[in-house]
Amino acid sequence: MPGRPPSVQPPHAGDCFVVLPDNPVGQAAAGRLPAEGAAGSGALVLRYPSGRPWLVARTPLRRISTARRGQDAVAVIGAGAPVDGLDADLAAARDNGALHDRLARRLPGVHHVISRVGGESWVRGTATGLRRVYAAEAGGAGEGAAGAAAGGWVASDRPAVLAHLTGAALDDTALALRLLDFVPHPLSGRPLWRGVTETHPEHALVLCADGGRAQRRWWHAPEPELPLHEGASALGAALDAAVRAHVTGRPRVSCELSGGLDSTSLTFLARHAAPDARLDLITVASRESHAEDETWARRAVELTDGTGVAHHLVPAHEAPLFYAGVADPPGPGDIPTDEPLPVAPARARALLPLTRAAALGSGCHLTGYGGDELFMALPTVAADLFPRHPLAAWNRVGAVRHQLGWPLIGTLRALFTRPSFRTWLAGAVSDTAAPPTTRTPQLGWGVVQSLPPWLTDDARTLIRDAFREAARAGARPFAARPGRHLDLDTVRIGARHFQAMEDHGLGLGLPVAAPLYADHVLEATLSVRLADRIDPGRYKPLLAEAVRGVVPAPLLARTTKDHMSGDIVQGLVRHGDELGRLWEPGGSRLAALGLVDADRLTDLAADPYSPLHTRWSIDAAVSCEMWLRATEPAEGKVLTP
Repeated sequence: MPGRPPSVQPPHAGDCFVVLPDNPVGQAAAGRLPAEGAAGSGALVLRYPSGRPWLVARTPLRRISTARRGQDAVAVIGAGAPVDGLDADLAAARDNGALHDRLARRLPGVHHVISRVGGESWVRGTATGLRRVYAAEAGGAGEGAAGAAAGGWVASDRPAVLAHLTGAALDDTALALRLLDFVPHPLSGRPLWRGVTETHPEHALVLCADGGRAQRRWWHAPEPELPLHEGASALGAALDAAVRAHVTGRPRVSCELSGGLDSTSLTFLARHAAPDARLDLITVASRESHAEDETWARRAVELTDGTGVAHHLVPAHEAPLFYAGVADPPGPGDIPTDEPLPVAPARARALLPLTRAAALGSGCHLTGYGGDELFMALPTVAADLFPRHPLAAWNRVGAVRHQLGWPLIGTLRALFTRPSFRTWLAGAVSDTAAPPTTRTPQLGWGVVQSLPPWLTDDARTLIRDAFREAARAGARPFAARPGRHLDLDTVRIGARHFQAMEDHGLGLGLPVAAPLYADHVLEATLSVRLADRIDPGRYKPLLAEAVRGVVPAPLLARTTKDHMSGDIVQGLVRHGDELGRLWEPGGSRLAALGLVDADRLTDLAADPYSPLHTRWSIDAAVSCEMWLRATEPAEGKVLTP
């Protein structure tokens, strides 16, 4: 299936950075970005000693801090206040590795770090995966010394921008993989364009002076050695620093106060970090009669000191259902995400609190994204205890088994027969297996997925071949133990998904933050002993202990979590016509690429009570269709940032 060329100027170009080689190809690539100094471009250009551009950055909602020392330079791109002390960091570093180590230890929050020391450039994101780094070859250069004259490697935080600069076409296999509910490592790191590569989160991308590239590891996950009280203390400090990095110096901030423990914790952390700031708390009421979030959100507001705090409760009937507006064309402020993401079918709902926050004049909107991935440890993590602490492992796995109704024999089989990562990956998708349910024991490297019936034979072949090829190519997990691997993979998948919220905020001119995805928060969480992180009798025990003393004790007593399954069902009923329009003859981009059966999806849109909706989710297909429509070039029109 043929690829599709990128747009003339991707909308992402208004919020991106690009690191270029020191040669005419790099100079020419810079010329294909919006002109330097153009009105509203917000461009920062750092140059090589030759005068050619090294770093071109346009970040309307992120702050750029820089330092120079002779021919060396460093730039930190992140949220919150500018970074102080970069001159001293650069002067003290003997090479790029030492500089990045120093900055990783001392900088709270979420950043990209780009440095050039001794003629070699390093570009890194975050270990959580919230900030990612991509590379593509420009000018057809090779990786040897001859590449310096002919071309070289270009780096960016936006794969679409690299596709634009290099003329890369759509990768149909990568798109087919996004039709799955879960895309596991390493396949999740395959960008949507051919020739564009994603750098492993634990590595920095190295752009060599000779035009080549390499990767250097800068981050290692800590061992789980700390007892609960020590780990909670470290986590509390990391949470405080992460929140301060976003709210310091802002006269007005907002929090999405759902009533859950994650958003409640951030509300009080923000109040503690910025006591003089105006704090707007936004709660969207639920249609579910048994929902408890609103009650807990009201309790949280009552327990604040009240000064400078306003609670904005959005009635349930004003909250859009899932699938509202899925067939609408992108609006003028919409920024396409780097890839299809599951929030797309709930886009209208996700935009509601952001729109309210922007209208209130918030300088930064905090969310609790990342809390479930970090603090609701998966049963697989408990199973990692089994080799050394079998009783502790069984107590925790057994509690989950009783809660979810796992069969005893199936649970024991899953506990004792964990295959290698490569073996699991090769068989992680299936045409014949039934979709997993809550009664399916999950103690391995991930979920074995059943391919939904609306995928074409071509899509099925692409997906199966991609999994098997990754296994044959020697795919390695993030860690030797399945639980620790899933700790990291789950956090990184969640961070990838949160990018959609950041881009929605970008379209509104509102910084949207998830402090829980800061690296120091991840490190503090992973450093706690597994037996202390997972307590069958407590809900998110590590987080509760970390914020004790900041969050009022009555709010730490909650042990429940609301879900929105009712809104999904109602959305299928009320917005079936909109879903059907996605698959109209000649209109579906996925069908034109030969990846989905549009007739089956049309029939499913017309039958919201079909049993297929309970066995498979249509969200991935809807997300991919919406993404293709949002990123396709406008005929005869240059898309400007």
